[in-house]
Amino acid sequence: MEEYSAVVVKGQIAYVARCPELGVASQGKTKKSALDNLKEAVELYLDDEDVQKELKKHPVQKASIHKIAVTA
Repeated sequence: MEEYSAVVVKGQIAYVARCPELGVASQGKTKKSALDNLKEAVELYLDDEDVQKELKKHPVQKASIHKIAVTA
């Protein structure tokens, strides 16, 4: 079992969940449903043979999520 990062942001209509390591995203009405949908999307993405070949050539680098402070 592989583990990947998930970033969840509440939009105006739905929660959006993204996996930064793979570039996969999904959404849901709740944070939980967005994460559940992202998990399913990642599993479907990883089932693709072309994706598997590419990941063997270029393994996934784990994401590091940080907060930054900016002045605007």
